Amino acid sequence: MNDIPSVFGSMVFNDSVMRSVLPKDVYKALRRTVSEGKHLDLEAANIVAAAMKNWAVEKGATHFTHWFQPMTGITAEKHDSFIAPLDDGRVIMEFSGKELVKGEPDASSFPSGGLRATFEARGYTAWDPSSYAFIKDGTLCIPTAFCSYNGEALDKKTPLLRSMQAIDKQALRVLRLFGNTSASRVLTTVGAEQEYFLIDKAMYDKRPDLVYCGRTLYGARPPKGQEMEDHYFGVIKPRVSAFMKDLDTELWKLGVLAKTKHNEVAPAQHELAPVFTTTNLATDQNQLMMEIMKKVAEKHGMVCLLHEKPFAGVNGSGKHNNWSISTDTGENLLDPGDTPEKNAQFLLFLTAVIAAVDEYQDLLRVSVASAGNDHRLGANEAPPAIVSIFLGEELTEILKSVEQGVLYTGKKRVPMEIGATVLPHFPKDATDRNRTSPFAFTGNKFEFRMLGSGLSVAGPNIILNAIVAEVLSRFADTLETAPNFGEALNDLIRRNIGEHKRIIFNGNNYSDEWVREAESRGLLNLRTTVDALPHFIAPKNEQLFLKHKVFSKSEIHSRYEILLENYAKSLHIEALTMIDMAKKEVSASVLEYQKLLAKTLSVKKSLGDAFDTTLETKLLEKVSGLGKSLYEKCGALEAAVLKAKDVKDSLESAGYYRETVYAAMCELRAVVDELETVISAKYWAYPTYGEILYSVR
Repeated sequence: MNDIPSVFGSMVFNDSVMRSVLPKDVYKALRRTVSEGKHLDLEAANIVAAAMKNWAVEKGATHFTHWFQPMTGITAEKHDSFIAPLDDGRVIMEFSGKELVKGEPDASSFPSGGLRATFEARGYTAWDPSSYAFIKDGTLCIPTAFCSYNGEALDKKTPLLRSMQAIDKQALRVLRLFGNTSASRVLTTVGAEQEYFLIDKAMYDKRPDLVYCGRTLYGARPPKGQEMEDHYFGVIKPRVSAFMKDLDTELWKLGVLAKTKHNEVAPAQHELAPVFTTTNLATDQNQLMMEIMKKVAEKHGMVCLLHEKPFAGVNGSGKHNNWSISTDTGENLLDPGDTPEKNAQFLLFLTAVIAAVDEYQDLLRVSVASAGNDHRLGANEAPPAIVSIFLGEELTEILKSVEQGVLYTGKKRVPMEIGATVLPHFPKDATDRNRTSPFAFTGNKFEFRMLGSGLSVAGPNIILNAIVAEVLSRFADTLETAPNFGEALNDLIRRNIGEHKRIIFNGNNYSDEWVREAESRGLLNLRTTVDALPHFIAPKNEQLFLKHKVFSKSEIHSRYEILLENYAKSLHIEALTMIDMAKKEVSASVLEYQKLLAKTLSVKKSLGDAFDTTLETKLLEKVSGLGKSLYEKCGALEAAVLKAKDVKDSLESAGYYRETVYAAMCELRAVVDELETVISAKYWAYPTYGEILYSVR
């Protein structure tokens, strides 16, 4: 493709298109709706809808849908055609402002966590004009929020927009104190790096665990995994390269700023990184990215796996959420400045993030909690479940100097007078990139690295926006009433550095020493989702959400219930899949191989002592013993799953699945994985790790 600029955004009803097709007054009214939250009247909405429909029809669209993000973690859409009947039996293409602004999908079959009864089916979708409409598969997709009949949020977009409003409000209060009157909005921006696996579809189709669960539940380690470290940044295979080329094209059409692509560490693993954009748009685009990845992979005879840990023994897949704060005038508030005043501002926002992460480390852990991510966090490719911040040695030393009231100039320290004007000059990009840290400062942004590959980035960014908004709110309360701004500013920064420096750690987060040190610092180590989720409804966290109107009380508790239910359901499906595979195919493999060994042994014995039968005897004993264990462990897992339905409380149910069902799953897997290493490949039922990971050539 040589004409990328003309292709980019060609399927998006973006600002450039709106400027060209809308009357100036309607365009300005729409921009005010986006930037100021002003209501768009029905007459203007009708004009926008007509222009949007005409543009979409010219692009080949026949239908429209309100595209939303329910609590399933994926997107949802109900398609309606543009056609409207005429009296003479013909049809016209029609789309009204009312249809643009509001839809009415059935809400009864989406997760609600008790927000509404099954018979209360009505739900509403509401147009989000801050995210551009786009055409996908011949359908005009209109990004929307999704709520119940009573107005409770049933989606991920609504609380994300609320959290963006919260941090906008509180950050502006702080900026005004620094004399900034030019900025009218503060936006958080996100760049979500996406890791994924590509495997041959023929291999995928032969693995029920991949089909049903997205990850392998059985599988012995292959002779070669990632030990040679030869896949990372290696030459991209032609089949994968063709996929990546087509993927870029499809994403560019949809306005997704796909930029960087490369091989990741594990065999068959890759990464795609986009350019930063506003958090709301980045969230929509990441959902699109995951969907398009799967579609394009299938066209190339492959399957894209987005599970956090599809294969044991090699790296799982994460999603690195690069988060920053900027004004609508283009100033990055996490970028060190060129003047003492700008550095004072940078210091305050940096300190706010540090304080927020320390105080709400439990919520950040909750935001990435899932059954799949429990397999990944703490492994060699992912940060541990302990939340900490990496700043780099130089920035850490600067903060230490500020706390101690001395001026940092390289390795020298001189007394620092009170007042913003003498705060030090900060070098830009003075940090390395600590790959073991869950939350690392990388020059002018923070990289939150705990997210699992398949996770919507909405949840973590809702939390990030909300917790930083809370700390900025407190900072503004203090500074707005201070008799001397400079003194209050220095005191505030110093005090918060001292109170929250325990969260800063620049070392190896994988080490056992860090686990012990983190405990001594009083940091949380919420190893599993079941450990983490109760913190979501802790009183201090409820108070945070309610104060900043991110969630209502009922929405908080509904999400808590949904997360617990999803955890238990995920393990339930995995357990049933393991039982099914063990009883049907693995048992058949064992019996067939036993039959072969027994027959060979019988023939040899019938021929007398001339033939040694040690191999057959030992193998038959081994396989028979493992076969007996397979039967026992499979029965134990079945019994554990049956007992699970007697546990009614959501938290107790999730705990039971973690402590009892998952333990039984691990015991059954150990037997099956050993059987795979013993039974002849001719008789083994499923493609092995080696076959799958090296299936794309």
